[in-house]
Amino acid sequence: MSFWDLLIFFIIASSLQPVMKQRMLESARQKLIAKIEKKRGSRVILLVHRQETMSFLGFPVYRYIDINDSEEVIRAINMTDPSIPLDIILHTPGGLVLASLQIARAIKRHKSKVTVHIPHYAMSGGTLIALAADEIVMCEDAVLGPVDPQIGEFPAVSILEVVKQKTLNEIDDKTLILADIARKALKQTKDAVLELLSDNYPENIAQNIAKELVEGKYTHDFPITYEKAKELGLRVRCDMDKEIKQLMCLYPQPVNKKSSVDYLWIPKK
Repeated sequence: MSFWDLLIFFIIASSLQPVMKQRMLESARQKLIAKIEKKRGSRVILLVHRQETMSFLGFPVYRYIDINDSEEVIRAINMTDPSIPLDIILHTPGGLVLASLQIARAIKRHKSKVTVHIPHYAMSGGTLIALAADEIVMCEDAVLGPVDPQIGEFPAVSILEVVKQKTLNEIDDKTLILADIARKALKQTKDAVLELLSDNYPENIAQNIAKELVEGKYTHDFPITYEKAKELGLRVRCDMDKEIKQLMCLYPQPVNKKSSVDYLWIPKK
């Protein structure tokens, strides 16, 4: 075999390696999902968002819950017999309220038990989805987040607070319009949360959860831990199956440079 033959072989092998690696990763995911479904007798649906790095320009593209996600999740739910439980695995910074509510309402309509698993975080719209579940399972260090509506770059509650501090003559038309939108957004979001919590929670507990999560008591990125979620009255456990934790390892963050975290990838006992 000549040098040029070796060079061509090397180029072909190098170009195929990422494809083969991705196929192996996808195969490992499917096998583990099937194992979890068999063990739990359920349909497993994952909604996992990672930060992608574009190879050409090199700037980050942030993934979030969008209409495509709601279409796919709802399709998976519709393909599942009503008598079969759902296990939803969430890893997301949040996203569109419309898409999140579509998923949450589809979950609530499912007749069998729905469990949402949060290995790391499910903020904003992810929390909205979790509220529709019969039960939430979190890792010890996992977090949820507030669901207070945001109007552009500002929290709806903060816009209304600014308007309260000024007289009508001091407020421009744009701010008054934003305040009107903010008032509607707060009511709509609180009504949606109460709708999702109904049937699973007593009225007084549902009202308290909605007030805490919607009315701006915390900043939008405030981490609601397992302990805090339990204190709020949410039905939450922290005994996540080891297979679900393993499954998240098969959804690695794509990077074009060496990770800032490194360790020997074996259990220490």
